Amino acid sequence: MLKIVQEAGWPIWPLILCSIAAVALIVERFMALRTARIAPGYLLGEVIAVTRNGLPPADVVAKLAENSLLGSVLAAGLKLLAVDPRVGEVQLRQTFEGAGRDAAHKMDRYLNALGSIAAAAPLLGLFGTVVGMIEIFGSQGGGNTNPAELAHGISTALYNTAAGLIVAIPSLMFYRYFRGRVDDYLHTLEQSSEQLLTQLMRVAATRPGQTK
Repeated sequence: MLKIVQEAGWPIWPLILCSIAAVALIVERFMALRTARIAPGYLLGEVIAVTRNGLPPADVVAKLAENSLLGSVLAAGLKLLAVDPRVGEVQLRQTFEGAGRDAAHKMDRYLNALGSIAAAAPLLGLFGTVVGMIEIFGSQGGGNTNPAELAHGISTALYNTAAGLIVAIPSLMFYRYFRGRVDDYLHTLEQSSEQLLTQLMRVAATRPGQTK
């Protein structure tokens, strides 16, 4: 492997850096996009059960907000209703949507960087190959062309193209995978907030100062 890197020349070093960055981003996103940190399956049911008889205390809502991204979205509606018992459905929906946008922004973190690596790696590999070909044909001038050396030089120059594809293909696959997970989580957050919205409207109707 070290010999290949040495023969490929300096253009392969940006690809090595891209590969290191891609691995770091993939590991980070695997950790960040775990279900337990985004949308635990049990959380919505517990929140609905707790709010059947009224709003939970402020410390419970604070713990809910720290539980996960879904918890922060649900807690946003609970906090608003606790502050303003007369809040309407439109305001609650807007609050959930705002919290959902914040959650989406957190889930999208670093995905653009991973997608950029997937798109740029083949171009960097092609650039390295072109540079290698220029050097090869430049060194074969003067009428002393050696076919064996030329063939070896071309195969060496193609190391960069291969390296670019090796970096790009896994990066693109993981980018698509994480994008799909984010979309699934966003759907879960949307459906959960809709269910809690219905529940909070019932709670608000039974409190002093009914919603309009």
